[in-house]
Amino acid sequence: MAASPRTVEEIFKDYSGRRAGVVRALTYDVDEFYGLCDPDKENLCLYGHPNESWEVTLPAEEVPPELPEPALGINFARDGMHRKDWLSLVAVHSDSWLLSVAFYLGARLNRNERKRLFSLINELPTVFEVVTERKPIKDKPSVDSGSKSRGSTKRSNDGQVKINTKFADENFEEEEDEHSETLCGSCGGNYNADEFWIGCDVCERWYHGKCVKITPAKAESIKQYKCPSCMKRGRQ
Repeated sequence: MAASPRTVEEIFKDYSGRRAGVVRALTYDVDEFYGLCDPDKENLCLYGHPNESWEVTLPAEEVPPELPEPALGINFARDGMHRKDWLSLVAVHSDSWLLSVAFYLGARLNRNERKRLFSLINELPTVFEVVTERKPIKDKPSVDSGSKSRGSTKRSNDGQVKINTKFADENFEEEEDEHSETLCGSCGGNYNADEFWIGCDVCERWYHGKCVKITPAKAESIKQYKCPSCMKRGRQ
């Protein structure tokens, strides 16, 4: 048996091959796939293989299985749904399975490697998007509550939250350049997009949240943040 993929590149190659096989089953070979998913047969699964082939077969008998298993019994729902809806359902379950296999294989990756793996995966349309012919929507810069930064939060004098949001497009690079020379007013450390930062509304210096003991949740309830130095000066 071949060794399991271990590096980000190897895992992504495995993911891409399996995904290509599943996409082929649900698009180019859809009539053959549909015919194989006979509701009168036992629980069937759709497998995508690393060599870009696909297979409809019974689940692995091995317990626990060597890898996470795809959705079981996809054939039973075939005749009870519109064909398009059924294929979309299989596509969604296939996306979940592909991700679970990739992150199972990547269990020993570190945080940055997992982030890079997901970034590579996210560059490809999902199986669901391909099957339903939906085009993936690229994220746009926004300050909505649903797109808060992993990094810096600052409140202005009027109490409104100003958020630097990270995106995987050109805005990410622009913001990295903008903050590349920012140093923590407490420890002197460089700006890091993966850490929470907070800005003082008085002196306008930036600090690691951990250095001034402020968490993102705590920052939400602060109308105007004063750093320890400004607080100290205010008492004198």
